[in-house]
Amino acid sequence: MKIRILLVEPDFYSRYPPLGLLKIATLHRSRGDEVMFVRGNQDVGFHPDKIYVTSLFTYSWRPVHEAVRFYKTKFKETPLLLGGIYASLLPKHAARSGADEIHVGLLADAEDLVPAWDLVPHWDGSIIFASRGCIRNCSFCSVPRLEGRPSALKHSIRKYIWPKHTRVILWDNNILGNANWVDIASELAELKLVVDFNQGLDARLLTDKVAEHLARLRLTYLRLAYDNRGVGPSLEKALERLEAAGMSRRKTIVYTLYNYSDDPEDFFRRVTDILSWGAVSYPMRFEPLTTLRKNAYVSPNWTMTDLESVAKARRVLGYSGALPPYEGLVRKFTRAKSFERAFSLRKEQKRKKGKRARNHVHPRWGGGRDWRSVGRKPW
Repeated sequence: MKIRILLVEPDFYSRYPPLGLLKIATLHRSRGDEVMFVRGNQDVGFHPDKIYVTSLFTYSWRPVHEAVRFYKTKFKETPLLLGGIYASLLPKHAARSGADEIHVGLLADAEDLVPAWDLVPHWDGSIIFASRGCIRNCSFCSVPRLEGRPSALKHSIRKYIWPKHTRVILWDNNILGNANWVDIASELAELKLVVDFNQGLDARLLTDKVAEHLARLRLTYLRLAYDNRGVGPSLEKALERLEAAGMSRRKTIVYTLYNYSDDPEDFFRRVTDILSWGAVSYPMRFEPLTTLRKNAYVSPNWTMTDLESVAKARRVLGYSGALPPYEGLVRKFTRAKSFERAFSLRKEQKRKKGKRARNHVHPRWGGGRDWRSVGRKPW
């Protein structure tokens, strides 16, 4: 029997459309059901027989609770299911929202379906998982809890690409660690679409062969990570291999984790390494996986003053929150003897009358999401 489905994305910030909800839309359409997708709390104009509400990071829980309560007030007898990252990591807290059911993890029936991209016509990128899980077991990451070891490997993604899209966005957690990597890279080269390995690539697995495959793709920029000093030699070598294959270091963004097990001096040295190697550092402040308040956590080795220094430097010295290898910025960090000196800001000098401030010329690159390690997995 045909039923009406309401899919709700709460009013939290997200640069990307809700992939899980769009897959659920396809699932219900295949059953002949009527589907409506909305964002935030609004009058929908019809009475749904079932409601799905998604969630994102745990610290974005308030808009989720507001959405659940709004739609449960309007449709008291309609079953409402709440899923997503927050619901999967904190199901007991999510239950306080008043949802009829909390779904933990992926929705198996919808996982392998092509999302209903027509519901978000403004969006121009096919988001795809060529695999789930990760070979690593990083303690700061939610992937081991949500997905576990590598699974669901796809050796072709062609059918998952929406015909009107010009980009392919891979959300694999560590695609280079999977046996299907070469098949996917070869297919992407044939398709000639713009490619974005959104979660980043593992520098420790970036061999000469991998660099050659990457050089064949239409990459506007590439993402790597420098989570701890032990990764440094592998990262430096990866940048050398990418450059040898014809890829610009200035178009490589390196996620730089801080406020975790490191301290300010360790973070300063890693940022200095990245800038001196000619790549872009994108500082990533650690948030506990189940935190309910953003930017509230301060690790034992950091102080709030230190963290505020990084935040200010990103705004004043950087571009879009990142620290690109501008000549002046490289010089500042390589000459600094400490975190304090590197992240210090001089008082703004008054402009001379009739003179205009000189604008930085930034390289062509794009930033990533604010928190790469939380994952974007369940609906």
